[in-house]
Amino acid sequence: MEVIHVNPPTLHTSPAFSQGVLVRGDHDLLQVGGQNGTDASGAIVPGGIGPQTEQAMRNVLAVLEAVGADQANVIRMSILLVEGQSFEEGFAAAMPVWGPHVTAITGAHVAGLGRADALVEIEATAAIPRG
Repeated sequence: MEVIHVNPPTLHTSPAFSQGVLVRGDHDLLQVGGQNGTDASGAIVPGGIGPQTEQAMRNVLAVLEAVGADQANVIRMSILLVEGQSFEEGFAAAMPVWGPHVTAITGAHVAGLGRADALVEIEATAAIPRG
């Protein structure tokens, strides 16, 4: 088994975490680390839950694309919203970015996220056939 840390150049980098982790075997398994609504510099995008969720989804897509995968490869996703934020508003903003790719999903409201100015965090797991 091989473990590869994935940090696309379009996302901000940190010495504390990877944006994704790819596990290679018979199938590759990619764990996309929790993505906030941040731009390439690491700044939170303005405008509230809608724009942050849209950007967080774009960040998940960037990690997938970095290893040749897309939404169709995602087998599980978790979406954490800060208490008081609307899942409906977040999903409405995310759907045009994500498209009609259904997957197993968990959504939860939390008291706060690791980054105080973040309203949403999305993580994903993708299975990628070797070939």
